[in-house]
Amino acid sequence: MRKRMVAGNWKMNKTPREAVDLVNLLKDKIDKEDVDVVLCVPAINLIAVAESIMHTNIKLGAENLHYENCGAYTGETSATMLKEIGVKYVIVGHSERRSYFKENDVIVNKKVLKAFEYGIIPIVCVGESLEEREDDITIEKIRIQVKKALKNLTDKQAESVVVAYEPIWAIGTGKHATNEQAQEICHEIRKCIGEMFGEKIAQKTRILYGGSVNGKNANELFAMPDIDGGLVGGASLKEEFANIVNADV
Repeated sequence: MRKRMVAGNWKMNKTPREAVDLVNLLKDKIDKEDVDVVLCVPAINLIAVAESIMHTNIKLGAENLHYENCGAYTGETSATMLKEIGVKYVIVGHSERRSYFKENDVIVNKKVLKAFEYGIIPIVCVGESLEEREDDITIEKIRIQVKKALKNLTDKQAESVVVAYEPIWAIGTGKHATNEQAQEICHEIRKCIGEMFGEKIAQKTRILYGGSVNGKNANELFAMPDIDGGLVGGASLKEEFANIVNADV
């Protein structure tokens, strides 16, 4: 039985003081012990949030990492730095990183491997554009991203990696895939993982849906057989995030 996960991606929002205020609001409202709750916050907020979530079941996540341990990479954050302050998860390959910062599948794979090297679990994002969906190449695109992102993982790593399906056309737009559309692609992702690592491992890998997940649609999305939770954007910045975590499925 796969444990549900709800991860918040704050993106470039909240000052450290605002972050603490939000965490204090959320932690009193999150009461699901059978859900892994992760807050992926901007680098400047990591230490403040780490202190705020002590003695709670909320886990600390980062939004990015570099694939080198150190060096002349101005503005970047390494896995060694994240590990030392207690980061447990890191988002890798988000469509905004791929689009705005030109991160390709090779870079994504290097980041995935580096995260695992330091015991940090990557939340690997995959997804298609509206044009690719309309051209009926969604499954082909997703399979390529999954295969390249998870290349050279061990079986143990493949069991613990988290894959998040985020249709690019549904991020921050208020649109979201139908339950059936989301389930179809998450099923294809699991099938692809099965081809790479075997069905037993594929059945242990958690697959999330991201793309305008909110308190109203979370219940039905999370009830789909291959959707193990959500990667939540805008709603993770509000009290509504607690409703998503506490969704009855």
